[in-house]
Order: sequence, then C-alpha cells, then structure tokens
Amino acid sequence: MRSNILPLALIASLGLGTAVLAASTDTTGVIKSIDAKAMTVMLEDGTTFHLPAGYDVKPFKVGEKVVVSWEMKGTLKEASALKAS
Repeated sequence: MRSNILPLALIASLGLGTAVLAASTDTTGVIKSIDAKAMTVMLEDGTTFHLPAGYDVKPFKVGEKVVVSWEMKGTLKEASALKAS
C-alpha cells in the first residue's frame, strides 16, 4: 500500500500544475500602441497581447489604462478580454 502513495501523489501534483498554467491571468497597464491589422495591443512595459480575430479595438486609445485578461498559448500571450479601468 505504501508503495502506491508516491506515484499517486506525483500524478496528482502534475495534474494540478497543468491546471494552474491554463488559468487566465489579468494584467493592468497603459496602452502604448494598438495594431488593429495585426490584432495586437502593447502596454507601456513592452508586453504585447494578441487579440482574437475581429475583436473591436476602436473603443480603446493609446494612453488609456486597461485590464487585459490573457492566457499563454505556446509563446504568445493571447488576450480574451480588454477592459478600460
């Protein structure tokens, strides 16, 4: 029985680590640039977020403080929502 505990604990910890990585993250910052053609928004700290195709960026302006909800997809930070704050 004791020999089964370690493998089960290892499997459980690996599953939890993957769930945490997939969770959405919120980042607050000021918009430095908006590229509607490339569907990207760059914050003043240099972080670039990729928006979904067709996302309406017209309501947002350079210099505006926003909250970006995003997830890592490979090497890209893909935003799911952009909100003025």
